[in-house]
Amino acid sequence: MKPWIKWLAFGLLLAMLAAGILRALSARSTQQAALAVQQEGMKTPPPLEIKPQELLRVQMQELPLGLPISGALKATHSAIVKARVAGELHDLKVREGDSVKVGDIIARVDDSEYQARFRQAQQQATAAKAQVDIAKRNFENNRSLVEKGFISQTALESSSSTLASAEANFHAAQAGADVARKALDDTVLRAPIAGVVSQRLAQPGERAAVDARIVEIVDLSRLELEASVDAANSVAIRVGQAAQLRIEGSSQTMNETINAKVVRINPSTVAGSRAVMVYLSVASQVGLRQGLFAQGTLAMGKQNVLAVPLTAVRTDKPEPYVQMVVDNKVQHKAVTLGGRSELQGEIWVRIDGVAADSTVLAGSVGALREGSVITTTTTAKGQ
Repeated sequence: MKPWIKWLAFGLLLAMLAAGILRALSARSTQQAALAVQQEGMKTPPPLEIKPQELLRVQMQELPLGLPISGALKATHSAIVKARVAGELHDLKVREGDSVKVGDIIARVDDSEYQARFRQAQQQATAAKAQVDIAKRNFENNRSLVEKGFISQTALESSSSTLASAEANFHAAQAGADVARKALDDTVLRAPIAGVVSQRLAQPGERAAVDARIVEIVDLSRLELEASVDAANSVAIRVGQAAQLRIEGSSQTMNETINAKVVRINPSTVAGSRAVMVYLSVASQVGLRQGLFAQGTLAMGKQNVLAVPLTAVRTDKPEPYVQMVVDNKVQHKAVTLGGRSELQGEIWVRIDGVAADSTVLAGSVGALREGSVITTTTTAKGQ
């Protein structure tokens, strides 16, 4: 075989091999491009349809300036009935929830010993009175004798001293009888105020010591909120300022509030926290109880600010942000929060970092990824 034929066959073989390699590389590139397009399509979520009311326009709002306050309700008038004398308790029949009036008998302390002491004191006072009568007659007789010259002036002065001593003993005996009478009266425990028994702290038959707590009575007709306010905010608080409260556990619905008013401000701060206690009278309503937790806002004026509902602000990142809609795509925009106020039954918050007339998503939409496409059938409310 001629050499040039060999070289021609070898060249053809190389050409065929190169063509096969090129075809394989082209097919692989086409496959990779198709896979990339498919993956890109999988990464891009489909457009999300949003209801018109779920798009909010950031606008200037006249919000009432409010200071958040919270605390427990406490009866303005309350009293703890204590045993004034020691002894065994009798007739303790009231229990928690029972209503009492001023002067109602709460319980009795066994008075047999105090009855005997009172009788003893009375008898001592009677004996002292008899000694006064004797000393007085002796003094009158001696004075007559001195006038007639039968006895000396010294004897009259001695009888005068005896009379004064007898009178002093009588007054002391009378005071002792009064003390015994007071102790006897103290065996009957009466309600000092009208109200409802909130605690019964002793049981019938129990021996009570002096100042032992028997029952606690609260007057629910007048309640007040004890709120702790930091020193900086307390400077602007004045007596008479109004507040709106929500009571935990009351019969009020979530959209109903209870009126309150500042009636007192403690002139001293609380040791340690440096907070100031503010007391607000609460409008009387059925179902309110001492100890219920209340929270609300103390009115401090009004301001015009850019604001959105608090539910539109998300906090699942280190900094609070809102989900803005720009060119039908979601953008996360960090914001700075300001004061909060209630407006039309919803909590609104001042925000900085977003331009006026921007569109943000309502909190009901939930968290969306940045770049998500938004579609709506109509424009946002207010646009």
